[in-house]
Amino acid sequence: MNRINQKLKEDKKLLSIYFTAGYPALNETVQIIQDLEKNGVDMIEIGLPFSDPLADGPTIQESSTAALKNGMTTEKLFEQLKDIRKTVSIPLIIMGYFNPMLQYGVEAFCQKCQEIGIDGLIMPDLPLDVYQADYETTFNKYGLINVFLITPQTSDERIRQIDEASNGFIYMVSSASVTGSKSGFGTTQTSYFERISNMNLKNPQIVGFGIKDSETFQAATKNAKGAIIGSAFIKHLTANGIENIGSFTKNIRS
Repeated sequence: MNRINQKLKEDKKLLSIYFTAGYPALNETVQIIQDLEKNGVDMIEIGLPFSDPLADGPTIQESSTAALKNGMTTEKLFEQLKDIRKTVSIPLIIMGYFNPMLQYGVEAFCQKCQEIGIDGLIMPDLPLDVYQADYETTFNKYGLINVFLITPQTSDERIRQIDEASNGFIYMVSSASVTGSKSGFGTTQTSYFERISNMNLKNPQIVGFGIKDSETFQAATKNAKGAIIGSAFIKHLTANGIENIGSFTKNIRS
């Protein structure tokens, strides 16, 4: 069974952390992953930096730009992660944009992910119909879960299509804005969380965008399986370096 599916079976709310590979420094990727697992994180999204990140707010965009300047590439990331499964057991997901994957070669990319122990991919700009028509067979061949995103604007019909096509979890974007732009949740988001919960989808949902502390983590996970934190963690890395990862995760779980 895929590690993501195993983790989703656990009887607790899951904390997933996103960070940009190659940031703050090029060669800190593995250390950050190892420290996150040691400090109780359930899943990790490894951001593959891209020069035109449409869905990302300024914090992640800046980390992506810095990572590219540091020399991070798809090839470099795979090289850094080649032995990651010797020390890390939690699910690892690569999150990025489809263009670098296409440039690398979709099958070669998926094969490499399988070799190093990546469990899933999140490609926000890969449409569902294109995925199903052209790439689903390849993802399945290499045991990769493709995670789809929904937003408050996604129709019930579309959500059910995504649910049917999914075999892991659904990434539930808390708002229609870019990452890092919200501070807390209002009644619009709360009613959206409840609406999705009441749809009784077969795949659990993990909420992303706007989670930054214990309060927002608890609010996001009231009606969902877990929550993803990206911008707030990257801000923490920027301010504190990689030495104080434990203080960040402890604050979220408190």
